Amino acid sequence: MTRLRIASYNVEWFNALFDNRDRLCADNEPSARYRITRREQAEALGIVFTALDADAVMVIEAPDHGSRRSTVKALESFAKTFGLRASKAIHGFTSGTEQEIALLYDPTRITARHDPQEDPKAPRFDRVFPFDIDVDAKPEPIRFSKPPLELALTADGRPLRMIGVHAKSKAPHRTRNPAEFSRISIDNRRKQLAQCVWIRRRVVGHLERGDSLIVLGDFNDGPGLDEYEKLFGQSGIEIVLGPEAEPPLQLTDPHARMALGQRVGVSPTTARFWLAPQERYFEALLDFIMVSPDLAAAGPSWRIWHPFNDPGCFKVPELRDALLAASDHFPVTLDL
Repeated sequence: MTRLRIASYNVEWFNALFDNRDRLCADNEPSARYRITRREQAEALGIVFTALDADAVMVIEAPDHGSRRSTVKALESFAKTFGLRASKAIHGFTSGTEQEIALLYDPTRITARHDPQEDPKAPRFDRVFPFDIDVDAKPEPIRFSKPPLELALTADGRPLRMIGVHAKSKAPHRTRNPAEFSRISIDNRRKQLAQCVWIRRRVVGHLERGDSLIVLGDFNDGPGLDEYEKLFGQSGIEIVLGPEAEPPLQLTDPHARMALGQRVGVSPTTARFWLAPQERYFEALLDFIMVSPDLAAAGPSWRIWHPFNDPGCFKVPELRDALLAASDHFPVTLDL
């Protein structure tokens, strides 16, 4: 099999670039991104997706899906507008938000079908996962607001399993005081960790069967991201990776490994947010592409398309500016 490039890309409010007929609105009206028009964001995304030249892109915060909207039609319209070879889209369970998870892929190399799994330890991702998150011996009902996208793929004839993830954000909003902020933060962290336990159980099932597996997306979490990790002892990423499991049951992501191994100092980042009170940007490692042992053994290459930290992106002004205008997250790619 020749090189296969898989990408994960959280596109901030991609939905706001489409009308109710799933047509791309590349005009001078404001986008949902601060001081960026819909034309500027759409054109920036066209540049980024073209530069990625990926065989498959797991799109996080994909356009809305509902009675009048179609995630698939919107993404395929976008791909047609910019002449992308990743021109076919697939979507799974509908989100309760306007942020979907979908795969945009090259149909000449890849076939894909939505193939949700279920077993006694890990129900289907659109259902309820009973899990005790506050150690009171009473399981709470855990749900995904954005159910992970489970796919069965063949790439150049090789079978692959793929799980696209957008885990719960831990950020509390509209809190009235520091105590409420802390309480909601801890509650959200518990829910996010429970979601990662749910995903981990599905991962173990695949690895025990010997499946070639890729788990990718935005986990709104990372090693050493905040002080609440100390309270619970580990991040959700560590739960999904399973670093303490036997090697055949571990997933690999080198960026996560770097962050785990270096709690203080330089670490990779995939997202850049403006913090108004401090009047500065904050960067975090939130986006990952994790692979099963058989795929890791083939010597794949990972890359974060960071406009300042990746030399290939930085030295191309058009691409560097497009990455900054397109989203508050940067793409991550895996070359198999």
